[in-house]
Amino acid sequence: MVPHRTARSRSVIDDWINAADNALRTLSGAHTAVRPTPAPKENPDALTATEARTSASLMRVNHVGEICAQALYNAQLMATRNPALRESFRHAAREETDHLAWTQQRLRELNARPSMFNPLWYAGAFGIGLIAGRIGDRTSLGFVVETEAQVEQHLASHLDRLPASDTASRAIVEQMKIDEAQHGAQAQEAGAVKLPTPVRWAMRAAAKVMTTTAHYL
Repeated sequence: MVPHRTARSRSVIDDWINAADNALRTLSGAHTAVRPTPAPKENPDALTATEARTSASLMRVNHVGEICAQALYNAQLMATRNPALRESFRHAAREETDHLAWTQQRLRELNARPSMFNPLWYAGAFGIGLIAGRIGDRTSLGFVVETEAQVEQHLASHLDRLPASDTASRAIVEQMKIDEAQHGAQAQEAGAVKLPTPVRWAMRAAAKVMTTTAHYL
């Protein structure tokens, strides 16, 4: 006789099934935005070939960031057993889904492709998020705070580098920056601990490798 699965084992299996489904949907581009794409304040001008390449490279990096965000939040959601925290991670992941769809749409408009290493970025981010979550909820939240702080700085630098005429990309990045700041603030309020300096340095180094590679590939 095959023993019945316990509620705990069913929950773990269901979590892994949901995680696999999210990975496939994220990497296949099946996610759709709930919120409309942010509209530029001014009508975009025609981009030169050089400007289009610059915008495409930066939006590809931003798309990679959203691939990683899906992986991180869903790994942390799976790791925690706190119902309120699970819902918080789920809500943040839904907003990051909007970012993912917006950047993907903008890449298509720029006739550009996503990073060819997206499966690698997703797997790495998922593993890091799962480890952080297994250490404890406050550490997991601290990881969110540091990640979102780095992402916010990164998006601010993109606003400086995007062509002024590319108001469509700029509107997307500006809304993403607002959302990321909110996610970090919410994690801080939920009880995040500050990560050790070496961990924060390592996160910055890993992000540098990812963004540099995604800029071209």
